[in-house]
Amino acid sequence: MTRMATQRPYAICSNCIMDTSDSNITFDARGWCDYCNNFHANILPHWHPDEASEREIMAVADRIRREGKGRDHDCIIGISGGVDSSYVTYLAKEKLGLRPLIFHVDAGWNSQQAVNNIEKLVDGLGLDLHTEVIDWHEMRDLQLAFFRAQVPHVDSPQDHAFFAALYNFAAGHGFRYTITGANYSTECVREPLEWHYHASDLRQLRDIHRQFGTIPLKTFPTADIFTYKLYYRFVKGVRVVKPLNYFPYHKEAAMQELVDRFGWQKYAHKHYESRFTRFYEGYWLPTKFGYDKRRAHFSSLVLTGQLTRAEALERIARPAYDAETIAQDFEYIATKLGLTVAQLEEIKAGPNRTYRDYRNAMGLIELGTKVLRALGVQRAIIR
Repeated sequence: MTRMATQRPYAICSNCIMDTSDSNITFDARGWCDYCNNFHANILPHWHPDEASEREIMAVADRIRREGKGRDHDCIIGISGGVDSSYVTYLAKEKLGLRPLIFHVDAGWNSQQAVNNIEKLVDGLGLDLHTEVIDWHEMRDLQLAFFRAQVPHVDSPQDHAFFAALYNFAAGHGFRYTITGANYSTECVREPLEWHYHASDLRQLRDIHRQFGTIPLKTFPTADIFTYKLYYRFVKGVRVVKPLNYFPYHKEAAMQELVDRFGWQKYAHKHYESRFTRFYEGYWLPTKFGYDKRRAHFSSLVLTGQLTRAEALERIARPAYDAETIAQDFEYIATKLGLTVAQLEEIKAGPNRTYRDYRNAMGLIELGTKVLRALGVQRAIIR
């Protein structure tokens, strides 16, 4: 039985499929949610992936190439094997003429699909790959701590490792430009923080590990939000570039182009290139907390014209993946974490907590978000 996080009377947006599983969602007189109104008021007027924006990103690429002369690589790209990072890698090399270093973080949960996709892109485009392998004993201990803390965001250790390792490497090796697959086309509706809290909140990560961890984190990569958004940006000069916002980007067409050109392998849903993330997003979150991230993912596609609302409703009504695979993943995750199936089931049956139950830097993060919104840098709702 799914345990919903709120006692509000159920309501669903009449334009997308976000609903009151986001306890802070609001609706206007038309029944449109605040995500839809924010998209039309704050994102769409400033987002025009047309010929003019293509010329704009080409000018940025020219600058990256000029500043990168004499170096083996003029930029760095973090890649997971998913569609966004794969497609932006393809664009960076083939359309923007850049010489990226491809950076991958192996946190111990890669699917074979992800590994194959990275290899096919690197080989097909003639790129250099650097892989950073996280110490598994530390990774496992930190992830177990988050499970025992009973918070929804049990993927924070993996996400933190991804961005901290990338930005620490970029800043430490003099990279001026980090290319990312972040985009409005598939991410204009962001998951609420109660579903997916900031993985960059190092204060929370350390507090949960202090309470529930068992071994010291000696090599696990860390970087708080201010290190990579302020210090690395303004002191180290590391700039983040998001090319997918400058080109027409349609998820299904992009995946098919990757399949046709590189033999890239499709996967079921956003982020399912990681076996852990598939289990966490497709089963753990919906059944333990009542949060289904597909609502945000499908709503983004509805707002950007890649799905109809009817199609999104039909998809969300189906389980994210089949019961047999869920059972296999449950046993695999438990075993890899050093638990029995019964022990993981006991954790699942425990009392749910939120990020508010542990030390956090939310006050400072909210202040930073307000500043970024005022500057027009942050347009999507994050709350």
